[in-house]
Amino acid sequence: MELLDIKNQANELAISLPYGTQRRVEIARALATEPKLLLLDEPAAGLNEVETLELAQILDTIHQSGVTILLVEHDMKLVMENCQVITVIDYGKKIAEGDCDCVRNNPRVIEAYLGKEEDLC
Repeated sequence: MELLDIKNQANELAISLPYGTQRRVEIARALATEPKLLLLDEPAAGLNEVETLELAQILDTIHQSGVTILLVEHDMKLVMENCQVITVIDYGKKIAEGDCDCVRNNPRVIEAYLGKEEDLC
């Protein structure tokens, strides 16, 4: 609870907490099982920019403690700034994998998510 800065809300019902704090409670519940691998599905969904930055710091602390994190996320800033290995999936098929520079510059990723060059402007 200290790691997630929710110790002061320990006696509150999760449903009564602000949305961003509820997300922290979800992560705390998962960490209570002392996992080696933590799967997070869209943890930044619905968070504002400040909450997302705080989430990034929390994820880094969790990772530094030795927990591997598998992050499914559409917030590309969060992904690009915090993930060591990125796998890009398009219609259920892996189209790229590597570090952020490799993925960011991959023509298949660009085409899948931005369209073909002739489709742009």
